[in-house]
Amino acid sequence: MASGGSDAVGATALTCVRCGRPAFLQCPKCVELKLPHEGAAFCSQDCFKASWSSHKSVHLKAKLSAVGTGTQAKAEEKSDSLGEGWLYCLKRGQVRTPKFPYFDWTGTLRPYPMSPKLVVPDYIDKPDWAADGMPKIEPNSDLQHVVEIKNPVQISRMRETCRIAREVLDAAARVIRPGVTTDEIDRVVHEATIAAGGYPSPLNYHFFPKSCCTSVNEVICHGIPDARKLEDGDIINVDVTVYHKGVHGDLNETYFVGNADEASQRLVQSTYECLEKAIAIGMCYICT
Repeated sequence: MASGGSDAVGATALTCVRCGRPAFLQCPKCVELKLPHEGAAFCSQDCFKASWSSHKSVHLKAKLSAVGTGTQAKAEEKSDSLGEGWLYCLKRGQVRTPKFPYFDWTGTLRPYPMSPKLVVPDYIDKPDWAADGMPKIEPNSDLQHVVEIKNPVQISRMRETCRIAREVLDAAARVIRPGVTTDEIDRVVHEATIAAGGYPSPLNYHFFPKSCCTSVNEVICHGIPDARKLEDGDIINVDVTVYHKGVHGDLNETYFVGNADEASQRLVQSTYECLEKAIAIGMCYICT
């Protein structure tokens, strides 16, 4: 909870980071991290709670910066196998560390080194998290709670953006084969998205370091592309999202790498049938 007392904002007039009203409370975590008051002031507990999902990214950004400048404790020194600024999640994502932690692995897959984050040209229109990793509009949007009826212009933009996303995913699918790294797939997605005038939405979203998600075998979703080479018999899900003209087009598909065994084929076929049935239910609802 936001604190008064010793954590109350001082005499300097500050405004609530959520609603803009005069602020007299401050995030205690920001106080602990010695962050500027201007980005940690709130007018009430209600505003603080409503902003928490986005505001907590400020704390992570500060920790990432500390790792980069070497000011964190020596116990959290960077591992040579990590990509730029990436921190592993612990305790359900509430704690992060640059050191490779112990996990109760469910399969043989392990993280490999990551290449540096790819660059997006200045002329590409970007979502609000592109620069600092923190989405600002999304957490406080009314669309978190209500279904908006889209107008014809919005629908047209959605169709165009989803078409681009489909083409980007197809470009990624064409390079999937044994021996190709998921990092190479990420590069194809990144370049195809930029070529179409879009921004790869996953890039820097809550500090995600890549332009798409590649989930191999037992990885459920949102796998991070790295230097591991795909092997014959793998299955891989490629998850692509494109930001274009103010909207996002999001889709994914699972592919066989070489010769998949019967169990893998059944898994992919069954999940595909589930998807088709769910879409059919949605279409029936729309028609009525």
